[in-house]
This record gives sequence, C-alpha cells and structure tokens, in this order.
Amino acid sequence: MHHWIPLERFFPYLPWPTVESMADKANVVMIQPMGAIEQHGPHLPLVVDAAIAQAVLGKALEILAADIPAYALPTLYYGKSNEHWHFPGTITLSAQTLRQVLMESAESLYRTGFRKLVWMNAHGGQPQVLEMAARDLHQQYPDLMVFPLFVWQVPNPAAELLTPKELELGIHAGDAETSLMLAILPEQVQMDKAVCEYPQGLPKDSLLSMEGALPFAWVTRDLSRSGVLGDATVASREKGDRLLAALAAGWRQVIIDVHRFQQPQAWRP
Repeated sequence: MHHWIPLERFFPYLPWPTVESMADKANVVMIQPMGAIEQHGPHLPLVVDAAIAQAVLGKALEILAADIPAYALPTLYYGKSNEHWHFPGTITLSAQTLRQVLMESAESLYRTGFRKLVWMNAHGGQPQVLEMAARDLHQQYPDLMVFPLFVWQVPNPAAELLTPKELELGIHAGDAETSLMLAILPEQVQMDKAVCEYPQGLPKDSLLSMEGALPFAWVTRDLSRSGVLGDATVASREKGDRLLAALAAGWRQVIIDVHRFQQPQAWRP
C-alpha cells in the first residue's frame, strides 16, 4: 500500500496508541499527496499526476533526516479533472466535493492534535480549490497551518531540459511528465504512441493566453485532439531521472521548512 513511501513514514501503518503518544504533534508535518485519474494522451496511463506526487514524496522522505517528524497520508487519487472529461477514463470530482474531502480530512487531523498540513498537489487543474480551502481552514482554526503546494514549484532543471516552447505550452503529457513517468513507471509508458501536439487556436497578438496573468477558460478538447499539450516524442528516462532527483531534493527542503515554520501573528499585542 505504501509503494514509494518509506514504511516508517506511512501514516496509515501506525496503530492509534502510537499516534496518541506522538511527541510534539503540533510540529509533525503531515503530507497529503494528491493527483488525479485523467487522460494523459495515448501514451501515458491515467494515474500520471498521482504517481508523480507519490514518487516525489517517497524519494524526498527517503533523504529526509530521521529527526524531522513527517508522515505521508494515503495518496488522494481523484481530483477536479473536468477539463479532461471528454476523454474516456477520466474520473473527476467537483470542486465542491474535492473541497469537502480536503476540509473534513484536515479537521480529522486537527482533532488528533496535528497542526501542520501540506497538500502536495501534482494536478494543474485544482490549485485554486486547494488555496481557497486552505485559507478557510486557517480562518476556522487559527492554529492550523495549511500549505497548498504544487509539486513542480520547487527548484528543478526543467529550464535546462526543455525547449522554450515546451516550457510555455507543454503543460500536459508532454516532455516533462512523460520523462518523469519513464523514471517512475517505465513499463506503463508507451513511447511508440507518443505524439507532439501543441495547443491549437490560441489567440495571436493578444494579452489573453491559455494560462498566465490574463487567461481564458478552456477544456482540453478545445486545444488538443490527442489530449496531449506538448511534445512527448522527445521525452527520455535520463531527463526523468534528473527531474525526479531535483524534485525530491526540493521537497526534502520544503518539509524541513514546514517543520520549522511558525504562523505569523501580527495581530497579537
């Protein structure tokens, strides 16, 4: 059940007396990896985002010092994936359902005494849901520190490994995700079916863009026939290994930083 997660860091393997007697629970870092079950083109499995979150977290926990208390929760495989629901295999939660799952699971951890919760998200279709839920939780429980974080936001060599076009437009099932999956689940990657398809029909000479400061709403079929947004044909295991190692190192530091973090309280006298 733990897959990439080190046995001693997998929270569901603990018996309840161990949880009850855990020292300094307020500074234990609880980490919820999350992704999605959604189409990733004809060459990748549906599990890409969840697999990336779990693998990166597992590698990070492997290199984390033993004296930093941190535990992985079971991966949340389903997410808000309605932008992909025209492609078979995609399973999506509504924003409301995802928010409720996050709120109620966080409240369960809070009742147990934990005060530091990381949502480690690898699916690009749901950061806004996480950010709003995190703020609502902190407003409701002022001593609960919630971190709605995106897997790819730690330092990594993507700028060295990908072309400028891929960095800008290769946001789904392209070079980066395919390379990473070649490092994580190579037997589930069908490179003979990999395609290169960049978003079609984007406005030219416009301040509006697919993503960025002034985005327009879209679903995947608006932009891609294959479900791929990027160039999967140039992916490689070597790139994937470099990405995985860098992401794991970055997330090791994130966990340390969260462990040390104390909520600012300017409102106190």
